[in-house]
Amino acid sequence: MAEADAKLAIPAPIIVKKVTIIEGGHHGGAWKVAYADFVTAMMAFFLLLWLLGATEEKQRKGIADYFTPTLVKMRQESAGADGLLGGSSITDADNYPNRQGQTGTRSITIPRGVTGGPAEGGGRGELDSKKLKELQDKIDKKLVQRRQLRHLARQVRVMRSPEGIRIDLMDNADFSMFELGTTILTKEARGLLQVMAETLKDESAPLILRGHTDSLPWRGGVTANNWSLSSGRAEATRQALVLGGVAQKRIVRIEGVADTEPLVADSPADPRNRRISLLLLEGRGAAKSGPQQEAGGKGKR
Repeated sequence: MAEADAKLAIPAPIIVKKVTIIEGGHHGGAWKVAYADFVTAMMAFFLLLWLLGATEEKQRKGIADYFTPTLVKMRQESAGADGLLGGSSITDADNYPNRQGQTGTRSITIPRGVTGGPAEGGGRGELDSKKLKELQDKIDKKLVQRRQLRHLARQVRVMRSPEGIRIDLMDNADFSMFELGTTILTKEARGLLQVMAETLKDESAPLILRGHTDSLPWRGGVTANNWSLSSGRAEATRQALVLGGVAQKRIVRIEGVADTEPLVADSPADPRNRRISLLLLEGRGAAKSGPQQEAGGKGKR
């Protein structure tokens, strides 16, 4: 009996269970940060793929130029950058001649006197943009098909003006529409105007041809001037377009404006100021053109 009481007096062993609690769940929370970085990178990657598929070469150059800090000053001075990328940002302030009625930036340039459509961002503006793009693409495609002329695609600009659609054929440091100080078309310019004639001959809109020069002074003893030169170059352009198949009755007027409407206003001697403008009249502009006028323009004096 005594032995039984002694056994009952021995206390039961105490068992201590050690539980380790790991904060943040399995393997901690570091994986969440890595996963978030991965998802962000993938989203940026797919956004890049979408931009590449939804934009054209010129738009991609503009986007690249926008994110290139070394070209900020050049972008502010002109809508057409001549830097490494040769593009321009859609937020650049343009330097197009005010006489053509365009002010603002390249992304929101609105001709004077034009009213909006029934809904903002749609209607007439969207149709205009589509038509300008189709015409630009048509010209670029024809130039690319001619190996010797494909580099001239950057010399052609299609834009909206108050009277219709304006196509500028511009000079640069490596290309000239005419021999220096003359109305004689260069070989490349003849090819370019042939492409323009093929593009425009099926159109029905009346045409105005306008010649522009830079402000470089003439040599001493030369009797010519920029007024006669610009109108003479417009006439040479008219003849080339007619020979290329454009109906003569469609050309309602030619003009020579000398150096009074520079494309690059801050640099009057810039070669891009030497250009020929082809204006396709639409709406009220076509109505105001009236019957065909004699070749000549305000530059013929």
